[in-house]
Amino acid sequence: MANAFSKEEIVAFENILEGFNDALILSKNINIYNTNGVTMERARDTIWRPQPYIAQSFSRTVGTTIASNVSTMTQLSVPSTLGFSQCSAWQMDALELRDALQEGRLGDAAKQKLASDINLSVMDVASAQGTLVVDVATAAGDYDDIALCDSIMNEQGIMAEDRYLALSSRDYNGMAGNLAVATRSFTGNKSANAYERSYVGPVAGFETYKLDYANRCNANSASRTIATNGAQVRYVPQATTNSVAGVLNVDNRYQTVTVSSTTGILAGDAFTIDGIEAVHHITKRSTGQLKTFRVISIVDGTSMVISPPIIGANSSPTDAEEQYKNVQVVSTSATAPLNFLNTTASNINPFWRKDSIELLPGRYAVPDGAGVDVLRASTDQGIELVMTKKFDPLTFQTLYTLDTLYGVVMTNPEMAGILLFNQA
Repeated sequence: MANAFSKEEIVAFENILEGFNDALILSKNINIYNTNGVTMERARDTIWRPQPYIAQSFSRTVGTTIASNVSTMTQLSVPSTLGFSQCSAWQMDALELRDALQEGRLGDAAKQKLASDINLSVMDVASAQGTLVVDVATAAGDYDDIALCDSIMNEQGIMAEDRYLALSSRDYNGMAGNLAVATRSFTGNKSANAYERSYVGPVAGFETYKLDYANRCNANSASRTIATNGAQVRYVPQATTNSVAGVLNVDNRYQTVTVSSTTGILAGDAFTIDGIEAVHHITKRSTGQLKTFRVISIVDGTSMVISPPIIGANSSPTDAEEQYKNVQVVSTSATAPLNFLNTTASNINPFWRKDSIELLPGRYAVPDGAGVDVLRASTDQGIELVMTKKFDPLTFQTLYTLDTLYGVVMTNPEMAGILLFNQA
């Protein structure tokens, strides 16, 4: 075949795949859902993934019927889309091919960029959609900072295992500096590793990672109020809705609310609402701490989309409200102040539980024997890399492409969050 890969190129591709697999740091710490190519094509690359059930319980009296206590379980789901189709391409002439590909320089650069794209997609989703917000007034550098993330997850009933925290380089090194203090005493080489390699490792129940690039939050100290009437604090979860197009699934991660003004409010802002407290998701008892929310998008001058929805389960609640109740409304005033938490521009440090984010590997159906040679292989996570090669005899140029198709979805925003330092 005219465009067949040489033995050296095949070896180079295998090395690319190995290095690509090693570079997928963040994506190794989220759930993987392998998709079916035929199904995804017929569904326009979107599939609805289930959220965890939350069950209810009651006190049973032997000898009496339990019919009135049997609840209807509502299965919520979220849309997951193969929305990322990343490609790295390069071209070499017949002179460059004498050396460049065999040494793997261009292949290494391509795999590094694609791995970075996937890690960045995971970080973007975690940073933009995680709704547990911890704001710290000082710079990073204390165990208590990470412990606050542990506390907010524990209080709301997030299971303790498989928790991860990704810190910006400066914040991570600030934490390492705390561990490296000469007066500290740890078993093993904890302090030495912190001093010699700026290595933090497990802290307060989280496996920590250092980001070479971190997203940033804007500063917002606007004075705004939100209507806290029954409609806004009584979001009713529903699995499906009827429409002219038939029965459609409903994405219950978001709610549109009315505020005094959206001027100066940006997507990604974090806030609390006076009188709206977080509850433990299993016991439904108030934590005594204000519930944290994120702005997802601005609709108009007084409306915005937030996450999570405000599920107060007040006044004869439905079964779905009782199952997914996430706040305790302790104030009955008509309006309440919004308290913005990102008062100073700073790095965003996302933290999450593994099953709150999913990576969906996709697959291209690139035909063999169609004038372009194709190599394909999958990583341990099922992410497929496709490499193609085409030679043009008119220019003596060879075109190489390296492609991957995938999606990233936040399945439960209340099991992920952000840690912000230097907030006034």
